[in-house]
Formats: sequence, C-alpha cells, structure tokens
Amino acid sequence: MRILLVNKYFYRKGGAETYFFALSEGLRALGHEVAFFSMQHPNNESSYWSKYFVSEKDYVGDISAFKKVQEASTLIYSFEARRKFEALLEEFKPDVIHMNNVHRQLTLSILDAPYLKKHHVPVVYTAHDYILLCPAYTMVNGRGEVCDACLDKHFIHATKNVCVKGSRAKSALASMEAEFLKLHHSYDKIDLIIAPSEFMKSKLEEGGFAGKVVALQNFLTDSQMEMARKVSNTHKFEDAVDGKRPYFLFFGRLSKEKGILTLVRAFLKAAGLAASHGSADRNGAVCCATESFKSAHDETFLPSNWDLRIVGDGPERSEIERLVADAGSEAASRIQLLGYKSGEDLQREVGNARFSVLSSEWRENMPYSGLESLAAQTPIIGAKIGGIPELVEESRTGFTFESGNIADLKDGLLKAAAVDEDIYGTMQRWCIEYVTTRCGQQTYAEQLVERYVGCRN
Repeated sequence: MRILLVNKYFYRKGGAETYFFALSEGLRALGHEVAFFSMQHPNNESSYWSKYFVSEKDYVGDISAFKKVQEASTLIYSFEARRKFEALLEEFKPDVIHMNNVHRQLTLSILDAPYLKKHHVPVVYTAHDYILLCPAYTMVNGRGEVCDACLDKHFIHATKNVCVKGSRAKSALASMEAEFLKLHHSYDKIDLIIAPSEFMKSKLEEGGFAGKVVALQNFLTDSQMEMARKVSNTHKFEDAVDGKRPYFLFFGRLSKEKGILTLVRAFLKAAGLAASHGSADRNGAVCCATESFKSAHDETFLPSNWDLRIVGDGPERSEIERLVADAGSEAASRIQLLGYKSGEDLQREVGNARFSVLSSEWRENMPYSGLESLAAQTPIIGAKIGGIPELVEESRTGFTFESGNIADLKDGLLKAAAVDEDIYGTMQRWCIEYVTTRCGQQTYAEQLVERYVGCRN
C-alpha cells in the first residue's frame, strides 16, 4: 500500500512525533511505501517530500503576532496547506491518509483537496490529545481543573474559562477554530479515529464520535526495546548495597499539568522535609514550616539515602528550585534537577531508577515515558487519571495514587521504597511481560494495516 503520513512537526519534538516516525519505520518494515506531509522547520529530518511542506508557523509566541484577521485565520484554514497537499496527492496517489497532529499549523483544510473529491482515499486520524473535544486539547480549564464543559459542543466555554495558555485572545481563536470545524463538518471526512487508550476511546465516544473510534495502544520500536534492554539495570538492590543511592525519577516537561510541583511537595513530605515558609497542598493541608519534622514519632519517612531525580525542562523549573531552596540543604542534596536529556543518556537514567513517576494532573493519554519505563524494567508510580491506569497495574507494574493528591502520592512513594528485592524482581518481570505482549512494533503495524484495509472496503 501507499500510505501518506501527516503530522505538523517533522522532527522528534514529543510523543506524537515519536509515534509518527516509529509508525513509518513499522509500515516500511512490512513492505509498504510511505510519504510525508508536514511543516517546514530548521530541525526537520530530511525527506524527498519536504518540497511540499507548508511554511513554518508559530502560534506559541505573543498574541501580537495575530495583528491581522487574515493572519489569525490561517490557524483555522490554510489555503497554502490545501494547495500543497493537493500537489503531493497528485504525485504520490496514496491508498490511505493517516493524520496525526494537524491542527493550527497544517489545519484540516487539507481534507478539502480536490483530489480527495475525485478519489475516495480513506482518512485515518490518531488522537494524541483531546483537540477533537476541547479547544485547549487538554480538557483542563483556565483554573487548572479537569473539565468536560465542551463535550456539549458549545466551544465558547473555552473563551469564557480562558483555557488556552491563560490568554483570552488565544482562547477565543481556539474556540473559533473548533466552531468552524464543527460547522464545516471537517471531522465527517475522517473515516477512522485511533485512540491510544481505552480511556480516550470512551471520551471520544462520549463527545460524539461513537462508531468511528478504535483503541490501539501505543507501541515501542524494536530499536527502543533494544536500547531499553541495553541500559536497564536489573541489579538495583546490589547497587544500593555498594553505596549508590536509589531514586525516583520524573522525566518530561516541567509544567503544572504534569504534576511536577505535586511530586516535589510529596517527596519533601515523604522525606520528612518541608518548605521553610510553608505551602498548601491541593487538599488544603499546609506543609510544616520548619526545615525538618523527622522528630515526629507517629510518621514514617523515606530512608535518608533515597533521592528524587528530575529530567527535563519547562516553565515550573524556577518554582521547583524555590521549593527545594526553601526546604533546606538536605532537600537540595536529595532533589536533583538534571535538565534535558535524550537518547541513551535518558534511558540510562530510566534504567537505573528504582521507580519512575507519572504525576500528571490532566487526562494524559498513553505516555511514551511510561512505556519506556516499563521496557527498562522500572515500575511506575502513576496518577489515576486518563490512560495512565492502563499502564500501571497495581502492585504488578507499579502503584497508583489519586491525581493531584500530595498525601496520597507521599504514601505511594513510601510504599514503593518499602518493596523488598524479591517483590521488586517480580514487578520487573511484570513490566517486561507488559511491553512484550502489548507494545510490539510489528504487531501494531499489522493491526493498523488491517484497519486501513477495512476503511478501503
């Protein structure tokens, strides 16, 4: 088959791009021909098809970039994208179009290409986030609360609640985009929606896409699995005996919706440390105002050799640094901000961690960080939100806690630290079984091709 893969970024920016390039690899391994449509960018990988890519657009910067209505309208409908997509279709003549992240930089205007009116080419869409249901794509409103308001398809909620990046202007533009796509029946032109988690499938069905959605869990490439095996440390307890410090690992964007501040506060409480100025958790409990409250006899704390390592960067880094500094010198030695890492350096951190933590406070779909952790035989402490509970099987591949609940996460950290070597070894075997039985690249590609064929018939 000739398969046209569409994604607005053509470099490895995030989870959607991890999936996009891995899918290309898997489909080619089965003998299919793959072409690409994307946006121009200095970081792009090379491709013959880049001659058709649309010009670079950045809607992340200051809203002053939208000085003209014409400029703002390209967020909703791009005649350039439709024209270049048409030219690519005429050359490649695909059997299937598989879209990923397309909103705003590419837009669904590409589905109005004249070629598609002449030839019925099935269109498949993988939902990496909730943008089909929510103009802010996260289903989190401007107050940071998980939100279902736009499931009624009245997208003005996003403007009223200032859901997009704290900006009323950006929220209004996103609401306009969603209303336009609804009135233009853009989503009617999609034949099949792939949901990477059962949770997302249920939400899409609740939002009006019932009968059009199938759940196919994200996968890992053979090379990802091999790297995970190469760097995974299966003798973590022996390392602790030799003096190496066991640690919890967070890796990802340092942002509020990822729950990183909740994690830092939970670790401080679990370790018997506290911010010197006091800080309220999400449940209203105030952390102790002294540097250490280990003298309390009725509490259990983490052993003093347990650390928290944080890999990544983002807008909450300075707040994390403040929390650590306020908690004193011991906190500064036990909470390590390691900055951005990738490739083998990142995988080594994952493989050596005793547990990774998915502390999300939005309905995260099927995070690759979780799959990579399991592949490295590192169990997960995961929030009970979105698709994360589908990764974290209680006491098998990890432990779960109530999303946003500092006290519950603290208890999860303590429970994990108390796991003995025999139980931990069993958990590692569950991790490997999970990824080998559910996350294989070839199996996923074969299942997807069956879906392609079904759309064509």
